[in-house]
Amino acid sequence: MKNILNLIFALFISTTVFSQSNIEKDRKAIKSMSGFYEVSFNYVETFASNNTYEFKPRYESHGSEWVLILEDTPTKIVMQHILVLGKNMVMKHWREDWIYEAPTLLKYEKDNKWIKTKASNDEVKGTWVQKVYQVDDSPRYEGRGTWTHVDGKSRWESETDSPLPRREHSKRNDYNVLKRLNRLYSTETGWMFEQDNQKIIRDNGKDILLVREKGLEEFNKIDEKIFDVAKVWWKEQAPFWKVVRNIWEKIYEQNEVIQFQNTINSKALYDHLFPLAQTSIDNKWGEERINKEVFTIIHTYLKEK
Repeated sequence: MKNILNLIFALFISTTVFSQSNIEKDRKAIKSMSGFYEVSFNYVETFASNNTYEFKPRYESHGSEWVLILEDTPTKIVMQHILVLGKNMVMKHWREDWIYEAPTLLKYEKDNKWIKTKASNDEVKGTWVQKVYQVDDSPRYEGRGTWTHVDGKSRWESETDSPLPRREHSKRNDYNVLKRLNRLYSTETGWMFEQDNQKIIRDNGKDILLVREKGLEEFNKIDEKIFDVAKVWWKEQAPFWKVVRNIWEKIYEQNEVIQFQNTINSKALYDHLFPLAQTSIDNKWGEERINKEVFTIIHTYLKEK
């Protein structure tokens, strides 16, 4: 009996140590995506089931991007992307939160509507949810996957639905859901964000494939000296966007369904928040004033139940 108990205890310790070791490898892989990068964005449509479909021109762009860690706990890592264009133009870009064994995630339906879904214990075990947010910290998509680490390389994959990408949402209305197969993996010079996407027409619960798309976003590390202007800019902007994140966090916690309007009077939410951030800096607003102004603007765009 004593030998059996010792064996059970040894197996428990071994499993616990192995699990902790894996988590640390996962965390290291996620955090390694922070840094200073030259980024290339490349997308091309590849296959359409309807032979009358006219393929759209390939999309190519590039920029310099700083990915910084805002929050780092054993089960949550928050990273903000800051885009630098030219010598002096700086813009808050997308944000990603990584949550270990998150019990829920927001599932995109269509028409800027997300529904909170709960997973089983078996489904969440050992997984990380990547929560991706728009430039104004509104929701974009959330995907669940497991990190693997083989031959010194780290890789994570998930499949999830999202709204149209920013490069197309104001230009197209021939589809309404982007079904993403996302892969993130380390490279010799940084990391790759590879996508195999399906542009879907979703109507009455039925999905029709319009066209498939291949996407490659390559992040190659570069000298951080060119980001000096971005560092100064973010130091001023950070308090404002912390308030924005906190307001959205309460909205995510308190609602099972989130739906908001893309534009009001031809203006998106970020059209208000970006200048408001600078106004708050110029006028030295305190947190209470920022909170009041931001709360009002965000809730104007939300479709309250």
